[in-house]
Amino acid sequence: MSFTELSSFLQAQPEPHILFDTEYRIIAVNQAFRKYCNPQVSAIGRTCYEVSHNYDMPCDCSGETCPLAKSRRSGKPERVLHMHHTPNGEEYVSIELTPIKNPAGEITCFVEKIEPVKMAKGLTERNSLKGQSASFRHLMNLVEKAASSDINVLLCGESGTGKELVAQAIHRGSKRAARPFIVVDCSGISENHFESELFGQEKGSLSRTASGKKGLVDAADGGTLFLDEVSDLPVSIQPKLLRLLETGAYRRPGSTDPRRADIRIISASSHDLHKRTQTGLFRTDLYYRLNTFPVHVPALRDRLEDIPLLVSTLVEKIAPDRNLSVSDEAMYLLQTYPYPGNVRELRNFLERACLLCEGHEIRSEHLSIPANDDPETTLPLSFEARLKQLLPTFRGNRKTLAKMLGVSERTLYRRLSGLQERQEPKSDRTH
Repeated sequence: MSFTELSSFLQAQPEPHILFDTEYRIIAVNQAFRKYCNPQVSAIGRTCYEVSHNYDMPCDCSGETCPLAKSRRSGKPERVLHMHHTPNGEEYVSIELTPIKNPAGEITCFVEKIEPVKMAKGLTERNSLKGQSASFRHLMNLVEKAASSDINVLLCGESGTGKELVAQAIHRGSKRAARPFIVVDCSGISENHFESELFGQEKGSLSRTASGKKGLVDAADGGTLFLDEVSDLPVSIQPKLLRLLETGAYRRPGSTDPRRADIRIISASSHDLHKRTQTGLFRTDLYYRLNTFPVHVPALRDRLEDIPLLVSTLVEKIAPDRNLSVSDEAMYLLQTYPYPGNVRELRNFLERACLLCEGHEIRSEHLSIPANDDPETTLPLSFEARLKQLLPTFRGNRKTLAKMLGVSERTLYRRLSGLQERQEPKSDRTH
């Protein structure tokens, strides 16, 4: 296919498309990309990583998965989820990259299709749950899939990881977004009151309700009912919830008349529900109903590279009028702590730091991070570990990153290349 034919193909596509050579250089874009990126600035002749990420080096040298590098090795189309910098701010996008080959089978250029991920944008617009790590991008993919249907979702993960934020994101991306999102704190309602809180109370029944009482199921009509810490659901309520899930019907206490519920149910637990079924604390049939689409929300220590994004977002929320920055040393401390309390603990550190900071920069002395003497959770401080932790902070700025690590830029580039090779599956490498 000639360059003219490729250009014509790009212009006919409704989604943003780019054509670039094997050295990351953009050689053509369509009108949709100009609108998406910046109609005032030409992208022709610039690198894709400069235009989309504001980097001075390729994505695979900055700790991210690069679809071009993967496609160059595999010779096949590749798909990844990336965060792009656009005139509207940071947006998650789905990248589909296709290699173009000459008659001899050699790759001469690449066509990239960009599709903004609506759910990913919704998840990051109003919440403090942000990230660009592999585990976070995997979570985003699952959130988008869950939002596209009414399937029952079970969110699993440690306390403080942001399971309710994920549930809200699924709701906002679904067809029920305009309807209520109702939270049921299963650990905060006594067993005696749970049934009436959930299903309501019939008029004139045993309680002193003269006009009847709406339950949380009624309040969620047409929307989403979020069962937080569902592992604490009383055993006596479990068969009634199972009936609601299986038939969409329930009865208010004091009534024999069935009522219909048009709701979507998302559950969350910081405990192993499967183990609770084995001890008899949780019904097996209910577990399988709730666990139709399981989603694991990763612990913060498993996505430390997301901390710079989280820190900037949280500091802006905590002190919106102070324009606070975070020193390199403070950021390094924040990136080397294991966070048993996850994002909730990170926020506590930053709230205290904002209070103690009297200037415009949060420094290490403002952070009340406890010493970590547990060898099981102490993070490694090898060169490679420090490199991985600092990459997100200085991504796109090789000079500063090299200075923080105490090496030359040439040495840093060599170590980055070695790290990328070790991270790629053996089957993806060329021999």
